[in-house]
Amino acid sequence: MILIGLGANLPSRFGPPSATLATALDQLERRHIHVVRRSRWYTSEPEPASDQPWYTNGVAVVETELAPAELLAVLLDVERSLGRERPADVRNTPRTIDLDLLAYDDRVQREEPLILPHPRLHARAFVLYPLAEVASGWKHPTLGRTVEDLIAALPPNARALPVG
Repeated sequence: MILIGLGANLPSRFGPPSATLATALDQLERRHIHVVRRSRWYTSEPEPASDQPWYTNGVAVVETELAPAELLAVLLDVERSLGRERPADVRNTPRTIDLDLLAYDDRVQREEPLILPHPRLHARAFVLYPLAEVASGWKHPTLGRTVEDLIAALPPNARALPVG
């Protein structure tokens, strides 16, 4: 199972974050990355906490013949095509689009630029709640815990709320 995380907290030329995320999914389809299913959109506070706008997030299950590094290259290209700018030395900035390769089957890879599974997915409510929606029972390849177990281990204040 290949899992893609989607997020945005700034509008783009396509409209509000949810419209940009939907456009990203369309672009993946046009690039022969089949979206099998996607979660509802969720809203969440920025991490770390800041005064930037809340995020819209989701998770998609995709199918592709691309290898993980090739898929990551396509994700980054889609981000660029949708107006994503990555400041060189600044992390956690507001963004029009963010596409993360969360997991690629049960592969484990520990070398940059591609770490699999995503190194922080197990601690992010905005990933885990939509992930549970599209892949109930999914098991983290290195932690051996289900997505439901990972949600139960989140701090009490960690939350992501479904939109609509």
